[in-house]
Amino acid sequence: MDSLPEHRIVLGCGAAGVDFLAAVASFPKPDDKIRSTSLKVQGGGNAANALTCAARLGLNPRLISKVADDIQGRGVLEELESDGVDTSFFVVSKEGNSPSTYIIVDNETKTRTCIHTPGYPPMIPDELSRSSLLSALDGARLVYLDGRLHEAALVIAQETARKNIPILIDVERKREGLDDLLPLASYAVCSSKFPLAWTEAPSISSALVSMLLRLPKIKFVIVTLGEDGCIMLERSTEEAPASEEKDVDSLLESLKQRKDDNVAIPTCYASVIYILLNSKLTIFPYY
Repeated sequence: MDSLPEHRIVLGCGAAGVDFLAAVASFPKPDDKIRSTSLKVQGGGNAANALTCAARLGLNPRLISKVADDIQGRGVLEELESDGVDTSFFVVSKEGNSPSTYIIVDNETKTRTCIHTPGYPPMIPDELSRSSLLSALDGARLVYLDGRLHEAALVIAQETARKNIPILIDVERKREGLDDLLPLASYAVCSSKFPLAWTEAPSISSALVSMLLRLPKIKFVIVTLGEDGCIMLERSTEEAPASEEKDVDSLLESLKQRKDDNVAIPTCYASVIYILLNSKLTIFPYY
């Protein structure tokens, strides 16, 4: 592994809670009674999961979120701290409940179904003082947002933008306040359903182009496709007057045809730089 940078602080804001994961042979029908094949109880939430990964990769993550002072909330803090995530910026409510999610993992279809119970009371911006926010941002090289806690996240994103710190936003679906956060983002990582739902474009590839056109600060957008990997569309900052014009759907199809299904390890297939037809966008797609 390459040596890590000296300044490697990542600040995150978003969901942290408890996941109850029950694996089943197949998803139950209405009114069925079935048995799980396994059951795990562990910390979850997109922001908490992302920063746990960052900590395990050797970065120094800080997380802003909210839990209650209950057994689940205390467990969340203990698990994050044991993985090296700084939880000193958490808000802990004396009353209410911590977020939790029941997750049914279907071994037959390889899918998971989530039933989420939000934390209460919800986090509000006034619970994060300006001095705490500035302290959390001190030395940060990247800010990660998962679209949750949108009012607090917007305050964080606005201050982050003023400090010219890049923002990565992890987007599962359309949420309240998301349209205020996206224009401030430098990078976007999306679920397979979000680009089509947000842009109403006819295809994933054209939806990614639409996102880059509508969000001029975005440097690249990634859509995750589960077992099929992901697609990344990167905005080129280089002048490319001699670049060939290409239809984005045809371009993606040409990358898919290069994929070797016999290769078991993750493999990147990248195009050369193209100027997209009917737009002034110069892009560099990956599949």
